[in-house]
Amino acid sequence: MKLFQREQRSLFGEILDWMLTPLLLLWPVSLALTWLVAQSIAGRPFDRALEYNVQALAQLVTVQSQRATFNLPQPAREILRADDSDHVYYQVLGPRSELLSGERDFPLPPEEERPQLGETRLRDDEMRGLDVRVAYTWVKVDGSSAGPALVQVAETREKRSVLATEIIKGVMLPQLAILPLAVLLVWLALVRGIKPLSELEERIRARKPDDLSPLDERVVPLEVAPLVSSVNDLLRRLKDSIATQKRFLADAAHQLKTPLAGLRMQADLAQREQFNAEELKLSLKQIGRSSMRATHTVNQLLALARAESSGKALVLQRCDLAALAVDAVRDTVPRAMDKHVDLGYDGAQPGSRGVVLEGNPTLLKEMIRNLLDNAVAYTPSSAQQPGVITARVLADPFGRVLLLQVEDSGPGIPESEREMVFQPFYRSIDTNVDGSGLGLPIVREIAHQHKAEITIEDARPGHVPPGTRVSVRFVAAAESQPL
Repeated sequence: MKLFQREQRSLFGEILDWMLTPLLLLWPVSLALTWLVAQSIAGRPFDRALEYNVQALAQLVTVQSQRATFNLPQPAREILRADDSDHVYYQVLGPRSELLSGERDFPLPPEEERPQLGETRLRDDEMRGLDVRVAYTWVKVDGSSAGPALVQVAETREKRSVLATEIIKGVMLPQLAILPLAVLLVWLALVRGIKPLSELEERIRARKPDDLSPLDERVVPLEVAPLVSSVNDLLRRLKDSIATQKRFLADAAHQLKTPLAGLRMQADLAQREQFNAEELKLSLKQIGRSSMRATHTVNQLLALARAESSGKALVLQRCDLAALAVDAVRDTVPRAMDKHVDLGYDGAQPGSRGVVLEGNPTLLKEMIRNLLDNAVAYTPSSAQQPGVITARVLADPFGRVLLLQVEDSGPGIPESEREMVFQPFYRSIDTNVDGSGLGLPIVREIAHQHKAEITIEDARPGHVPPGTRVSVRFVAAAESQPL
């Protein structure tokens, strides 16, 4: 049960509800229990008075001429009836149930109740339409063989109700006065308790937009420390992400600035009057190369951005990795022929068993194409001594392992640089190859999105040059599902 309903959940309101709701619900329960206890307490002195009266009347039962008699003096009779609030009734029955004195219509004890001589008992009953409390006892009459005499005294319950009401008032009225004070104290305690949250909010709001330093966990309560720790972790990751973006933008600007500067320089040279036709053709050729380099860099940047932004919304479908690899090889063949590179495919054929995986075909083909472009760019080749590049797909349908490999006969990648080559814009100092340094970062990003492992090793260990083999290990799809 919620006493305070809100459209938006409030921590203050939630705690206040759970503290005040039981308090307000227990108050009527306490009232009912107090009423029952007050009834019991209020009735005890009056019950003892009734028992005393019954014992006093029992002593007045005597035997005269072998006959039970009861003689109630007038002062005692007046004492029994001298009550302004309640009515007092009595009855004395002889051994043969004959009326010796008192009210004729007095209710009798239950028939199944067995008489116990000298024991005073109490019961609730009704007389003349009024609720009464009855005290009764059985008296042995000497010289009589008929049985014991019965003495009963009854009193209405008005005084008991009045006393119980007074007890209730004495107990509950102070509680009524204390209840608002308790609510106020709960409110103040709760305000005091959540004050550290308000202070934390003020500290966060007072921060400058570029302030990503961690919050001090020592000045917050123990219960809030995990929240602050999570915020600090988020700030650290955000800081790293912003630093990576800044570095990426700086590197991208630097990579684009070089070909654009070349374009401008060659355009300025071509505009000189002393330039002849051959020099103009050379400048135009340089302009074409610079524009192609700039276009390639922009395309790589767009591919990396598309790969990084596709992580959460990646659409997966069943893909034939062998078919994607064959298509990527065919697309790369013209560029390989221009560089006299022997490019081929070796491995599982499209449609064979175990070559299907859950992935995004566009990104997977982009990954394979980047691996092939990178291999073509860094593999020395000539018409007399062509370089060799091989793409292959290996499948293990029983272990559900699918392996993509691209290996070349190039100079290889030193073991110390095999992790750094996955950083954007990183290029080895020993190479004179034009490139953006974005191919392998794109490959790793797409591989991670498909939960694949990527490794780099020598294609021919111990040989010179050792070559490079890039392996991407996937988890194959279940064979029971059709493509």
